[in-house]
Amino acid sequence: MPSFSAKDHQGWPEDVGIVAMEVYFPSQYVDQTELEQFDGVSTGKYTIGLGQSKMGFCTDREDISTLCLTVVQKLMDKNSISYSDIGRLEVGTETLIDKSKSVKTILMQLFENSGNSNVEGIDTTNACYGGTSALFNAINWIESSSWDGRYAVVVAGDIAVYATGNARCTGGAGAVAMLVGPNASLILDRGIRGTHMQHVYDFYKPDMASEYPVVDGKLSIQCYLHSLDKCFQIYSAKARTAGLTAGPSTLDSVDAFLFHSPYCKLVQKSLARLMLNDFLNDPNPDFSGKYAGLEGFKEVKLEGSYFDKSVETAFVNASKPIFEKKTKPSLMLANQVGNMYTPSLYGGLASFISHHTVEQIAGKRAVLFSYGSGLASSMFSVRVTDDLSPSSGIHKLVTSLSDLKSRLDGRMKVDPVDFDKTMKLREQTHHLAPYIPVGPVETLFPGTWYLSEVDSMHRRKYERVYPVGDDASIQASDVKKSSTLEDSSVASSVTVN
Repeated sequence: MPSFSAKDHQGWPEDVGIVAMEVYFPSQYVDQTELEQFDGVSTGKYTIGLGQSKMGFCTDREDISTLCLTVVQKLMDKNSISYSDIGRLEVGTETLIDKSKSVKTILMQLFENSGNSNVEGIDTTNACYGGTSALFNAINWIESSSWDGRYAVVVAGDIAVYATGNARCTGGAGAVAMLVGPNASLILDRGIRGTHMQHVYDFYKPDMASEYPVVDGKLSIQCYLHSLDKCFQIYSAKARTAGLTAGPSTLDSVDAFLFHSPYCKLVQKSLARLMLNDFLNDPNPDFSGKYAGLEGFKEVKLEGSYFDKSVETAFVNASKPIFEKKTKPSLMLANQVGNMYTPSLYGGLASFISHHTVEQIAGKRAVLFSYGSGLASSMFSVRVTDDLSPSSGIHKLVTSLSDLKSRLDGRMKVDPVDFDKTMKLREQTHHLAPYIPVGPVETLFPGTWYLSEVDSMHRRKYERVYPVGDDASIQASDVKKSSTLEDSSVASSVTVN
């Protein structure tokens, strides 16, 4: 358990940030090339046009609670953390199974054997931004007078599904859990955040009887890019004041740029957008260097360039070397799983870490952009610790994420016909009670929690596929021993939620 000892009434815990991370994604996926053929669209529309290769999805055996139960238990087990050492638990999600009861309360069943019910935090919801708000809340709690010296756990999880049509290919599902505390491996830069909030109907879910959103695809892209501009300008100004960056180019001063990823091609365009911002902010751009050939764009206005293909193409091409080095390594999960909504940005962070050794990322700084439709957005940065001593948690963090690719490779490919049947089943049984799920349990990853029953009062029961090699002693120490949990809970175009 971390020990809390404030130096004085003005003191803050040192190096607060992400101590450990764990990622969960479904055990099955649909291939986007095959989905193109099934949907009857042009070859490359999903794979080249959107930059997506595979899309993870859930059967009726998984809901938001199973995703979060699984990823939290894996985080705790893998890092040998006692549930009694957690003082705050907060969930960011937009996948609602109850209009009143929080997912966080369902997760409290994991804490029962420890006897720890003194855990602050509930759910945070605003489209894909909820996980970031939950993370900020956890950081703020640790840096406040309310902190009691224990860790916080932040969970971002969602199941992204769309009605039949050209937006369905931008779905996905997954969860990321983060252990937050002082002396972290990934330290959030204190006081250097840029935030933009606005009222807009670009993506929203007004129909409580349906999983599907209402989407204005073009507006959602415009809102995403507008928010990116706003947050980048605020972040850059604060970073220069704090001495984290120098000169007119923030891109040159930071080691990595990670984005919420509705689809990978938008991320590449977003990195190019940051280069455009830097370019317009530079009073003396070097036209013989990285800005070569861009002389004709000096009078471009940001507000009028969201859908200007000549601007987009020029800066995508000019920024390719930066994209390949500083952003592309973060897109593994986005490319292979799809848009996970709230976990998307943090799946990008996990992907980036998994592509590097400890020595390669020690002391590096990454800028992260979070966006949630409706809208809420923020840009902030994290610094990887430069403490490479054997006791430093960075070694364990990197090791724990090094198997992401092999885990992705271990999934089962599902024919688009069967994927379509699964989506129809989810649509027909959404919030149905009583209901017994029919999806196969044997195809789930070991250690996965799954939905076993919804009774006539909408109370959900969960069971767990035990990890391979578990013995009776391990099972006896598991949640409620029987591995059964109960809870009393009752678009027409591409979106960037």
